[in-house]
Amino acid sequence: MSTHGKQEANRKRSLLVFNCHEAWVSQLAVLGFQLDIVVGLKGQYKGTWDLQMRPKPPASSLLSLSQALQSDTDYYCIIAHNITDLLDVKARPEPRLMVIHSTLEGRLLEEKSEVPPDQMRAMLHRYIDLVGGHVVAVSTLKGASWGFAEDIVPFCVDPDDYPPYEGNQACGLRICNFVESRKQILLWDLHEEAFGGLAVRIVGHNPGLPGVSASHDWAHLKTLLQSHRFYIHTADPRLEDGYNMATVEAMAAGMPILGNKHPGSPVQHGVSGFLSDDPGELRKFARMLLEDQRLAATMGRQARETAIEKFSTTNFRQAFLQSIETALRKCNSRKVAL
Repeated sequence: MSTHGKQEANRKRSLLVFNCHEAWVSQLAVLGFQLDIVVGLKGQYKGTWDLQMRPKPPASSLLSLSQALQSDTDYYCIIAHNITDLLDVKARPEPRLMVIHSTLEGRLLEEKSEVPPDQMRAMLHRYIDLVGGHVVAVSTLKGASWGFAEDIVPFCVDPDDYPPYEGNQACGLRICNFVESRKQILLWDLHEEAFGGLAVRIVGHNPGLPGVSASHDWAHLKTLLQSHRFYIHTADPRLEDGYNMATVEAMAAGMPILGNKHPGSPVQHGVSGFLSDDPGELRKFARMLLEDQRLAATMGRQARETAIEKFSTTNFRQAFLQSIETALRKCNSRKVAL
């Protein structure tokens, strides 16, 4: 093969991906590319890939930012998650795709930023336009909050990754990291009032919550989803979706979901879980499921069907590959030389 041919083959099979959170990055394995994953970034809880969340994806390598900047690989596309990522790779020539994972308002609140939302939104739009980048969002709510609602690609889940649901532990489950900085976003007051004193296990990196720890690894996390009776997700509809990746994973594992009424929730009240803004009602529903394993299993089967229908790996692969191709086309119209 000629040198040009080798470069082209190399380019076609490689993506440079900034690590944001391991569960989301892991799903990129379905795209069929080699993944070079940038770890050790500022602000991350761990300095490398977090094996407590997911095993390293197959056909992937971990590298530092400096190694990524010096790499002679001709990447097919660079996948970033914020303006800092985009600035870090400003000297690289490849197409770049930015993924929006949070609402603008939620992010500013979590970071306690005093930057006006309009200013942050305008800054991102200007930079994306200059570098000829493309933006995709994981949900309509999050894309619209930044002014990028034309390309929405929800994350995916493979139900075959999870062992059959048992629900043999009369205990609820919630998986979330850094609750202390996200209490308003997650409606934590509602969570505590509804579920306080009940058998509910919280899993994740939460230094501010005594007795709470992350799963040991991916196998342990799947065991938790298999064994616990129901899953909890609450969120302010103005700041966060009515589900997150952990919610969808719980549904795929066959767990019923409890949460607040949210226009973006995939849960059908009374069928695949229960939704209420009344903490007393949520508490009643939680007790009902804690006392009735068979009911939980029945509702969990409906939740699993919803996950299969709405969050399939096939749909994600097709849509995200199209987003990458859009990034390639826009790269040719960039207004600045990199």
